This record gives sequence, C-alpha cells and structure tokens, in this order.
Amino acid sequence: MPTAFVGAAVFDGTVLHRDAVLLTDGPWVTGVSSCVPKGTTVVSLAGGILAPGLIDLQVNGGGGRMVDDQTDVETLRVICETHARLGTTGLLPTLITATPQATARVIAAGVASLSTPGFLGLHLEGPHLDPRRKGAHDAALIRSMTDEDLAVLTDAASRLPALMVTLAPSAVRPDQIAELAAAGVIVSLGHTECSFDQAEAAIAAGACCATHLFNAMSGLGHREPGLVGAVLTHDIAAGVIADTIHVAPAALRIAATVRQTGLFLVSDCMAVAGTDQEQATLGGRSILRRNGRLTLQDGTLAGADLTLPQAIANMVNRVGLSPERALSMATRCPAQVIGREDLGQLTPGTRADIVHLSEAFQLQAVWQGGQRRL
Repeated sequence: MPTAFVGAAVFDGTVLHRDAVLLTDGPWVTGVSSCVPKGTTVVSLAGGILAPGLIDLQVNGGGGRMVDDQTDVETLRVICETHARLGTTGLLPTLITATPQATARVIAAGVASLSTPGFLGLHLEGPHLDPRRKGAHDAALIRSMTDEDLAVLTDAASRLPALMVTLAPSAVRPDQIAELAAAGVIVSLGHTECSFDQAEAAIAAGACCATHLFNAMSGLGHREPGLVGAVLTHDIAAGVIADTIHVAPAALRIAATVRQTGLFLVSDCMAVAGTDQEQATLGGRSILRRNGRLTLQDGTLAGADLTLPQAIANMVNRVGLSPERALSMATRCPAQVIGREDLGQLTPGTRADIVHLSEAFQLQAVWQGGQRRL
C-alpha cells in the first residue's frame, strides 16, 4: 500500500527537506514530495525528523547477548532485533579478538543469517592486532595473521554481504592486506601503535578504514603523526565513538573539521544495550555499567553505553555539527563504507528503513522494510 509520511522534516541522506512528504510503497521508498498523492495511506507525525534507518558497523552485542564463542543464528537475530528498537535498522555484529574456533563459529552463524532483518554482514575486530594497544581485548589471543587465517577471511568475504576486519599493520604483511582487499574485505586499521609511515603503507596496500578513531591507536604527534595523523590526511573512512567519553568533543570537532567526508558513527555497544542490565561478561571478564560507561573491573573502557540517536545528538549539541552532517554520519556514510547504495538514503528505490527522531534527536518510531518496529 503506498504510504505518505507527513508532519516531519525529511532527511534524504544529504538534504534536510522542511514541509516535505516522504512516500513509500511496501518495502521501498518512492520519493520525497511536497504533496500527498491520491489513494495514499497517510501517517501523520507531530514534528521532528524522518531519516534513513541508522547503520552501525561496530556492534558487539545487545539484548543481553554478545557476539562470542557461543554465537548462533538466534544470537544474531536477538542483537539485530534489539538494535532495530534502538533505531539501528542495519548493523555489522562484531566479534572482538577470539580463537580461530570462535571466529569460524561466528562466520558460520553470519552466513546462516543472511535473511535476518538488519543483518548486513560481520565485523571481526582482531585477533590480528598490536598487544601494546589491546584495550579490552585479551592479549593472550592476539596473534599475527597466518596464510590459513587469510584463507578463512577471503572465503568468508565471498559468502557474506559485507565483511570488515580490524587489524594492526604489525600483525599482517602488506600482501595479505592487498589480498583481503581484492577479495572484498573492508580492511580497517585499529588497535595499533603503528607509525605514520606504516599506516601509509597499509593504506597503499588496500586498507580503506580505521576503527574507532583516536581510541587504541597511535596518536597525533608533531614529529610522528601516527595512525590518527594518517586518517586525518588520507581519504579513508573512520568510525568514531561519539559518547564524549571515548573522545572529547574538541577532538571530535577537530576530526570533523579536517575530514569533511568519511567519518561515521559507531556505538561499540555491548550486551547491555537495550536492557537495564548493570553487568555483562566479555571473555569471562565482568563488564560494569556505571554512569554511562562500560568498563572492566580495572577501569579499562570496554565498549560504550551508547545508541546512535544519542551519538547524533552529541555531534550536534556537544560538537557543533549541523543536523544534516550528524545524521549523514549514521546513515549514508556507513552505508557507503559497506557498498550499500540501497541503504542510508530516502531516495527512489532505496529500502523503506526509516527512523522518526524528535527535534532533540530522541527516537520516536522505527520502520524496517516499511513495517513499523517501534
């Protein structure tokens, strides 16, 4: 049934249209108009903004479930369903550093989840990292990439809609990065103490992204610019955790000023997302939820207690970005990173994944494939 959404501004992925009407037909967007066509079902909204469904490329868990060595199809379904109710209609479930067996299990679950609403592929954050920048990852499981690992990843990329792999230049060879990129893997640099030159070499080999900019990476120095400097001076994508805890608003403002394109928002959330739980488990270690933070018992940050609507609000209210820029960082930009032109936009032929946000960017309603979820 053709549907017209009226009463809210419409952000189409690039432009914020005031006094506009969003038109859909079943699971597809048919356009943005100034009037309601005859024979159309009308959905009336009380102000706010209609935007494309939010896309999160780093989701460790939700709904009480973690992506870990016990993950199966049901785990991924619960995580995707939980985040749909939080405004994220498409995501990459993320496995942090784990054993080869756990990695194989998560890949198998992902391949079996292709029809799960909201499942866009996987993000494997490790184990090929730098232990000097391990963050909350288990240092005992961090290791260099073998040719067997490479074969597993290239095969997974052929069977998944998208595969992002976070790695450190010190744990891989440039030819391995090149082979991953040629196989369609989104190679993301992170958890690394690499130099600016090492980062440049990895980018030249095919790395096209960076994982949670500023966090768990070599910082910007005036003589050694590190990975942060490489990201700010190269045309690669980079995720940012905009909870204002992982990265100060001033640093986010600097990055957004230097890099006018390519930055996207991630939640880096854990199992507690979408629940009232005050504790979760990560590799047998407790994660504590206190005052908007998630930490290990020693105080190490372990993911974020964040939703993408909250991140958008922070980018507008704390960092000073325009609503259009902040919204694009959670919609069109991450969709481009994973090559999904049918997502992250409200233009003719794209999926009717839609969120309704208040003027303060609080989530009001969610539609996924034209069906209301919240």
